[in-house]
Amino acid sequence: MLKQGRYSKLEVVIGLVLGITALGQAEESRRHDAVVEAVGQVMPGVVNIATKTRMQRVRYYYDWWRDNWAPYAQELPPQESAGSGVVVDASGYVLTNDHVVKDADEIWIKINAGSGEAKVYQAQTVAGSLTTDIALLKITPEEPGETFAAASFAIDDDLLLGETVLALGNPFGLGGSVSRGILSSKSRRAETGGNKLDIPDWLQTDASINPGNSGGPLINLDGKIIGINVAVLKEGQGIGFAIPVKRVNESLSRIFTPEFLEGNWFGAAINAGSTPLSVASVEPNSPAAKAGITKGDQISKIDGHAPLNYIEFASRLLNQDRKRTVKLQINRNSKLIDSTVKLIPEKAYFNAGLIREKTGTTLEALTPEVARALGFTFSEGLVVSQVDDDSPAEEAGLITGIVIVAIDGRKVNDLVSAARAIDGSASGEIVTLDVLQIRRKGLFLRRATGNVTLKIR
Repeated sequence: MLKQGRYSKLEVVIGLVLGITALGQAEESRRHDAVVEAVGQVMPGVVNIATKTRMQRVRYYYDWWRDNWAPYAQELPPQESAGSGVVVDASGYVLTNDHVVKDADEIWIKINAGSGEAKVYQAQTVAGSLTTDIALLKITPEEPGETFAAASFAIDDDLLLGETVLALGNPFGLGGSVSRGILSSKSRRAETGGNKLDIPDWLQTDASINPGNSGGPLINLDGKIIGINVAVLKEGQGIGFAIPVKRVNESLSRIFTPEFLEGNWFGAAINAGSTPLSVASVEPNSPAAKAGITKGDQISKIDGHAPLNYIEFASRLLNQDRKRTVKLQINRNSKLIDSTVKLIPEKAYFNAGLIREKTGTTLEALTPEVARALGFTFSEGLVVSQVDDDSPAEEAGLITGIVIVAIDGRKVNDLVSAARAIDGSASGEIVTLDVLQIRRKGLFLRRATGNVTLKIR
């Protein structure tokens, strides 16, 4: 029987054990801070990217008996490069920089399994944009239904100047690596390496970013992606840059679409960074507009599935069968509305007929054969093949043989892009055409450049 007193010996022993245990747990809890938690949350979705590009050196030689100035290609050793990426959808979509995978013949994705092991998969580029330096890859799974750990985006513009940020990636091919710093600027527009940054409002951080980090995520302490690492200022120390998630979402909304990838017209721009997904704009006369979709509508379901993110929505919108029909359920002012959108080829609407209707001129593709016949040494742009009488084109001074290379500063290499540029202007508005023309001066042909203003009818 225990002695009665203020504390028994057993109680003292139990107290000491509990105190030591609590002290150990306190020590452990100090190690498992927000940084460790954030890294543990995102790192399983961070991948190493290896590419291989086959190179050829083309030479010309004179061999009358064989090919008569025929070109031949000398095979060179393949170029190899390494970069980083992050899985953004469990089905295997990976976000990275376009310059990491541009022109690659082979792309390999290395994912750490978490137990010291790593698995390597092949991948293909789904979409990419050099101007925004964003590319979306798709991992080829080893078996049907295989899923991958995916990271999630922070809310657009959810940034705190001076907050702790973490750069994850594959610097110098070393594998999963973490560097810590702060968000030094939310809207940097400085120059790097003498080249002006093409993307406004880049994020600046002093977290160490090195070659190979490109394409990896910059995350906050909530474990959310706030940017994609892209560059470092060589002349400085601790000055790295990342594309903000807002710009990433804007790029995905443009390049991961039926219009960009398949030439099919959906006609509604979806805000990739919204939750739930919302319609940012709808083109007049588009399939989406004809189906009753309006700006501000929220996407509840697509073909009976509730999309978790924009990647899943867009992947279901793409690769439709020949009917090109998609069923949407939208939420408008808390009311669910069913809508069926029938996509059509863009060229069925944006074509030479629309351009002639709006301007009175007929444009054709400048093929290599047509370019040679006109005296041009290139085949970019559209050539004027006919000008209607008493039309805006005639009033502007357009004549057959003139080549249009840009409309309002945007390059046009096909009829669809030209028709879109023309259709975007209302009746009575003025557009500026950048034109080229071959003119004869004495015995010589000279290329003349200029601008023509054209009134849309």
